[in-house]
Amino acid sequence: MNTPERPSLKRARMRQPGVAVPSPCLSVCRLDERRSVCVGCLRTLGEIGAWSRMSDEDKLAVWAQLETRELIVE
Repeated sequence: MNTPERPSLKRARMRQPGVAVPSPCLSVCRLDERRSVCVGCLRTLGEIGAWSRMSDEDKLAVWAQLETRELIVE
């Protein structure tokens, strides 16, 4: 089984040029119910739902948390 690509701010910026803080979405939208995060982007449902209303500062804070979550998920 292939390991899904993990969120990367650098890669997201390449996929979404011109966006100040791009979404970490990888179009692998499936909830890991045990960890309560998306198996693709590692965001919580609350973060996913609020993303479009978040300030750039808040989005960057989520990005910082994703790096920590990646270590926990592995």
